[in-house]
Amino acid sequence: MPRLTDVCRHIRSKNAGPFWITVDLFFADAQAYARWVDAPALQADALAPLFGIASADVKRFATPDLCVLKLSYPRQQPQGGALERDMHGGQQYVRLLDLAL
Repeated sequence: MPRLTDVCRHIRSKNAGPFWITVDLFFADAQAYARWVDAPALQADALAPLFGIASADVKRFATPDLCVLKLSYPRQQPQGGALERDMHGGQQYVRLLDLAL
């Protein structure tokens, strides 16, 4: 089974406002996008446990023209809150790097 890092040329996470995180999966090409964008491992019910949230809270935005899958989910803590550990959301993608597809 390939890992997400094998089929994506770039994976990043970032703020999507003070209450949401967005993860962008840039697939290597249109063929990789078509093959993997709907993989079971990239569905809300598979991703939610990785981020400690309910699957209903995972939003998926597929953009075939760019070969990108955008995943958005609510933060555990608001940005800048006393218990928040990743102010810019830039470290959240790491959980997905070894994700088996």
